[in-house]
Amino acid sequence: MYDAVIFDNDGVLVSRTPYDVLQEATWAAFDAAGVDDPDPALVESLAVDVSPADVRAVCSRYGLDPEAFWARRDRLSAERQQAEARAGRKTPYEDVAALDRLSVPAGIVSSNQQSTVDFLVEYFGLGSYFGVAVGREPTLESLVRKKPAAYYLDRAVEALGAESPLFVGDNDSDVLAAANAGIDSAFIRRPHRRDHQPSPTPTHIVDDLHDVVGLCRPSTQSMTHD
Repeated sequence: MYDAVIFDNDGVLVSRTPYDVLQEATWAAFDAAGVDDPDPALVESLAVDVSPADVRAVCSRYGLDPEAFWARRDRLSAERQQAEARAGRKTPYEDVAALDRLSVPAGIVSSNQQSTVDFLVEYFGLGSYFGVAVGREPTLESLVRKKPAAYYLDRAVEALGAESPLFVGDNDSDVLAAANAGIDSAFIRRPHRRDHQPSPTPTHIVDDLHDVVGLCRPSTQSMTHD
């Protein structure tokens, strides 16, 4: 049985941030850098699923320092996501309370900013559930380390001292990150993923966090005493 369970955050524990919020943060980063009329297509390229090469190419076009620009973009994105939470538009899923019955240590691994993860965990009072919560640093290097790379997932597994953890996510990149880390995965069918067929194939497909808790219950054998 699993001796720990690690969760993606957005789309698994809390609702996803609308795309236009992330896009607005990117526009604001250009504005703060003194670029008044950036190419909309280039702005869109730096809103989600960004690579270091994307950032360097755009910054080269506008004469910007890539590291400084990305740090600003991440800060503005984090601020806007926090505002979404405060306004009640980004909230925990109702079944998060199922984690009260979780019998193994738990953690979070997100491709979102560490500052965003920390804020959401504290703001929604989720800290008691998790022994570790790992997000990205506001650096270009973090874009190489995020899922589907196993870098942050490996850090969480090590922090929890787990030998057979389960990773729960709502994206193909989560399933692939688990495969890259050599651990099992559970794909959760939140409303935005009802019809999605995950690839690669996850170890489990679950409907909600109650199902995840069921997967992580101690086996009868582990509860037997001499």
